[in-house]
Amino acid sequence: MSGVDLPGFADPVLDAQSCFRAVLDAMARPGRLHQAGSGLTPPAPLHPATAAMLLTLADGDAPVWLDPAASAAREWVLFHSGAPIASEARDAAFAVALSFPDLASLSPGSHEAPEEATTLILQVAALGSGRQYRLSGPGLRAPGVLAVDGLPSGFIDAWASNRAGFPCGIDLVLCAGTTLTALPRTVAIEEA
Repeated sequence: MSGVDLPGFADPVLDAQSCFRAVLDAMARPGRLHQAGSGLTPPAPLHPATAAMLLTLADGDAPVWLDPAASAAREWVLFHSGAPIASEARDAAFAVALSFPDLASLSPGSHEAPEEATTLILQVAALGSGRQYRLSGPGLRAPGVLAVDGLPSGFIDAWASNRAGFPCGIDLVLCAGTTLTALPRTVAIEEA
C-alpha cells in the first residue's frame, strides 16, 4: 500500500475540530498532554498526532517542510492536506522534524509579523516519561513539569535563545504516538 492509499481522518470535520481544540488548548496550557490522531494510520515514520496536526492545520496556504527522513510520507501529506511541500524549513509554516533541528534554520517571523514564524512539529520517543523540564510563563499559574524522552542535551540553551527573540521565535509542538503538547515561544524552560 503506498502512502497515498492510507486513509486520512475517518470523519474529516469532527476529527479536525477535535485536533484543533487539542492544539489550541496545548498552546494555551504549555506542557499539558493532549490526545490527537486516534484511529489514524499515517505512513511511517509519521506518528498519528503529527499526522493529525498536518491534516488539521496545513493547507494550500500553509507550506510544510518534512524532515528528509520522513520523505516516505510526502505524497500522503500532499494528497490529504493539499499543502505544498517546502524545500527549505525556513519557507514552511509547519516543519516536521524527527530530531531536534537547529532553530536558526526555521523562520522566527519578524517584528512586523511574528505570526509568520515556523511552527516546529517535533516527534519524540515519549511524552510523560524521560528527562523532566520545569516550565513557567504565560498559561501556567504555577511552574509545571513536563517529562520528554527525545530532546537533546542542548535543548534548554537552544530554547533560551529562541525565547530571547520574543515577539519573534519558534513555537514547538511535541508529538509521540497519539499524544501531543505545545511549548509556545513565551514559555521558559529549565531542568527540573
